[in-house]
Amino acid sequence: MLCTTNMMLHGVEVPSQIAHDNTLTRPLRDYGAADRVDVIITNPPFGGVEEPGTENNFPADVRTKETADLFLVLIKHLLKNHGRAALVLPDGTLFGEGVKTRIKEQLLQECSLHTIIRLPNGVFSPYTGIKTNLLFFTKGEPTRDIWYYEHQYPAGVKNYNKTKPIRIEEFDVEKAWWGSEADGFADRVESEFAWKVSIDQVRAANFNLDQKNPHVFDVQGHDPEQLLADYARLQGEAQALRNQLKGILAQSLTRTV
Repeated sequence: MLCTTNMMLHGVEVPSQIAHDNTLTRPLRDYGAADRVDVIITNPPFGGVEEPGTENNFPADVRTKETADLFLVLIKHLLKNHGRAALVLPDGTLFGEGVKTRIKEQLLQECSLHTIIRLPNGVFSPYTGIKTNLLFFTKGEPTRDIWYYEHQYPAGVKNYNKTKPIRIEEFDVEKAWWGSEADGFADRVESEFAWKVSIDQVRAANFNLDQKNPHVFDVQGHDPEQLLADYARLQGEAQALRNQLKGILAQSLTRTV
């Protein structure tokens, strides 16, 4: 009902092609040429698992109960050659291993995953606090490079919530930066929020797509030996302050007597 209402509000007067169903319950092999589409734009369910047996509708090497992973396999399968997709996926899909690694490897071999928009916290608050990403890919050619863009909060905003959600106008910056896929996004430039990662780098990372912004440096070290040394130094400083305080109190008591 919500989907139908939304379509009507956006000018689709008779939204007759909306079906209430679980797309994943149809075996992947049953989708033929007539089911292929040019464009898929979706926010598939994530953070949950499917009922036992649903994974058997998919090839053995990509079987999983995680909903988002199965949808990624299905979306890639449903696209026509040169078909385009834009979808929301959680961070877990980007850095996950095992079956997730095989799914990502196949995606990068069969499609050009040209852009990942890293979204900030709170985009789907209060429904979920899971960090999410927008993935854009085109089927038919393997991935050579992946562009990342780190979406920023508007000025004065520290988090999104139900009453102050993310707004479409905020993406004007990404639109101005976007360029054209026809020339391989030749006009794109790196910045403090945008960077490019080669397929070789992703392959070397075992297809981990959670590639950090190289322009943001971790100013706090996490080396264990350094942390222990810092801890010892702070303990020594604390003890010195305690000794100094004891001396001051002793002098004060002596004067009082």
